Amino acid sequence: MALQFIGIDPDTGKNGSPTAWVDLETADIVLQSYTADEETRTQCGENTAPGHAKGIPAHETVIRIPARLVPILREACDAAERAQL
Repeated sequence: MALQFIGIDPDTGKNGSPTAWVDLETADIVLQSYTADEETRTQCGENTAPGHAKGIPAHETVIRIPARLVPILREACDAAERAQL
């Protein structure tokens, strides 16, 4: 796996470092961010997408991405598209 670093939360301090990478082999976006609190996880588990069961599967999780990371995620999306070509 070859990860391309895209960016890190511009407000990163000593309490966290939401970060985005792109896997250059699969074009997947790889994210590190804050674990969602229990209230958020519960709401996500109760609000299902059509055709999906309630709950969060054991192999998945809910993360919270700070809004200030949106420009970095846009860059990650662009890099993922380029990796697919």
